[in-house]
Amino acid sequence: MQRSEIASLDKVEFRYQQLGRLLSDPNVLENRQLLEKYSKEYRELEVTFFLWQKYKKIQNEITNLEDILEDKKETQEIKELAEEEKKSLNNELAEIEKKLSDLLKPGDRYSHRNVIVEIRAGAGGKEAALFAADLYKMYTRFGEKRGWTIENINHRPTDRGGFKEAVFAIEGRDVFSTLRFESGVHRVQRVPVTESSGRIHTSTVTVAVLPEAEEVEVEIKPEDLRIDTFHSRGAGGQHVNVTDSAVRITHRPTGIIIQCQDERSQHQNKIKAMRVLRAELLQRKESEQQREISKQRKNQIGSGERSERIRTYNFPQNRVTDHRIHLTLHNLEGILNGEMDPLIGSLQRKLREERVVVGKEQT
Repeated sequence: MQRSEIASLDKVEFRYQQLGRLLSDPNVLENRQLLEKYSKEYRELEVTFFLWQKYKKIQNEITNLEDILEDKKETQEIKELAEEEKKSLNNELAEIEKKLSDLLKPGDRYSHRNVIVEIRAGAGGKEAALFAADLYKMYTRFGEKRGWTIENINHRPTDRGGFKEAVFAIEGRDVFSTLRFESGVHRVQRVPVTESSGRIHTSTVTVAVLPEAEEVEVEIKPEDLRIDTFHSRGAGGQHVNVTDSAVRITHRPTGIIIQCQDERSQHQNKIKAMRVLRAELLQRKESEQQREISKQRKNQIGSGERSERIRTYNFPQNRVTDHRIHLTLHNLEGILNGEMDPLIGSLQRKLREERVVVGKEQT
């Protein structure tokens, strides 16, 4: 492990212990904003801290085994056992070192965040809306398999069972690091149910995966917001609530418009809409910074821009192709039922390979 990494891990250890003390400070406990901020940071550092403690513990055990191997009084049998144990611990140490190195990468600072997922029908009309519903099912089933919690924020259904838009939150372990590369344009090729001639149509759906932002990360001034209320409507234009419970928030400086109508309470809809707005503003802030970084780096697995076609789902050939890593899998039905691990795993491995290349270029 490099000196810079050891220094960074020592800082993580110091900060984690410092946060533990802060979280028991009465002044912090009385300040909701600080308490949320420190609690979030504490949880984000937890995995790195405990891995670092385990790493140092194994190092000490290896040192003790080396003392046994150098002790002339020990029997050959004991030394052979010590050598075998040392080899096993060195392998474990190497695995932990790799995990720690990955955790220290700048791009992973949101890896433990929950996310807001936005799915919107693109080109293709009703067929695109139907596929948006398919992708919603794919991500929710994938999340359920991992024990994540899905919370619907806003849906705009069509009368044929599709979605013009589906916005939802996913909470759980390593959600953002797992789903971050799903952002982009997803293309579907299939024969629509309404197509009598059997002609294959191509439609698109956009997906955005946004790390949830904390209140302290983005500044939202009340005077910058316009908040409107209106009736919630279901498929076919039917009223769901008799009161104006749906909320539309317009952020004047950026023009971002967030709408939420899934809750019966106007207050709850406003809270959810603000969560999405904070995530959108954080994403915009990060995108501006990333554009500057991208001028110096060439290791991106796709830029994550919504205009970029990242994947094609071909129904006639039972094929899913990820264009960024040139991967084709013939298990479309399984993938749409949430069996996404082969796709996700391949993307993450590619990312690690590209990081190694960039590291060599910068040294």
